[in-house]
Amino acid sequence: MKSVSDASVDWWPSAPLENLRVRAALLARIREFFAARGVLEVETPTLAGVAVTDPHLSSLQSRYTGPGFPAGRPLYLQTSPEFAMKRLLAAGSGPIYQMGKAYRDGEAGRLHNPEFTLLEWYRPGFDLSALMGEVEALATQVLGLTGRFERVSYRELFRRRLGIDPFEVSEDALRDCARRHGLPRSAELPLAGPDAWLDLLLTHFIEPGLGAGTPCFVHDYPPGQAALARIRPGPCPVAERFELYIDGMEIANGYHELGDPAEQRIRFAHDRERRRRAGLPDVTPDERLLAALAHGLPDCAGVALGVDRLLMAALGAKSIGEVVAFPLDKA
Repeated sequence: MKSVSDASVDWWPSAPLENLRVRAALLARIREFFAARGVLEVETPTLAGVAVTDPHLSSLQSRYTGPGFPAGRPLYLQTSPEFAMKRLLAAGSGPIYQMGKAYRDGEAGRLHNPEFTLLEWYRPGFDLSALMGEVEALATQVLGLTGRFERVSYRELFRRRLGIDPFEVSEDALRDCARRHGLPRSAELPLAGPDAWLDLLLTHFIEPGLGAGTPCFVHDYPPGQAALARIRPGPCPVAERFELYIDGMEIANGYHELGDPAEQRIRFAHDRERRRRAGLPDVTPDERLLAALAHGLPDCAGVALGVDRLLMAALGAKSIGEVVAFPLDKA
């Protein structure tokens, strides 16, 4: 066993101290931004009795044993504070924001750390366009940017970059598109459904250059990728959702929030079925969230923004380890 004084023990932070000073200043500017706009800072539990049903997210699990639960109670580190913040909105909180730690299992790499800092806020009375405007104002102010951000619909983005209509193309045509653009062994990939292929094409052929030079909002996603967003009806329904990209990194993910408890319950059931088919652990839906929606969620838009990635954009960092003191391999 190495002693604590052993010089070979790598105890140093991965981020330069100067980057951590920039980090502290950025967090202060974010709080100033919301204070000036009268948005209330809140805190909700990072440990909760339920996890998200989203099959793309994995929660880290812990266990509490003590008063009230002598036999122990499983608790989940939250992948985002979204459900609890919506309960506050339904209780009448008005506009709120939260900046703190979130946790996701199975995510580690150049842009990912299983423990990361998330900024999430909700604006009653805002639609998707108004919230994109506020995200742009925040990013412009804290990063010192100039010029307007680009806005492009998901449909137009795929037409420009890959020459396909993502709302009408078949799964076979998507597979062929991947092959034509050089994705190795695309014909053998066991992807389930068009949305999985669209996500693959986006991440491999569009995302790396998205927002280079000028930050870019992508909005109006296919209904199958709505997650917790409303579906805007019409001849071609779209999910009222946006993502912000800077220098090829997804920085933020926003929704015109779904407030219908019946539709939310159906989506939870759909998620659980997808988890079952994928061989993933089942997740019990959050009944407290559904009860809050039934009470009445105000018409609102909300967004989650990755603070570590925003700082990477500010510093031109290539790895999240340059802006986090102790990432997973040093924690």
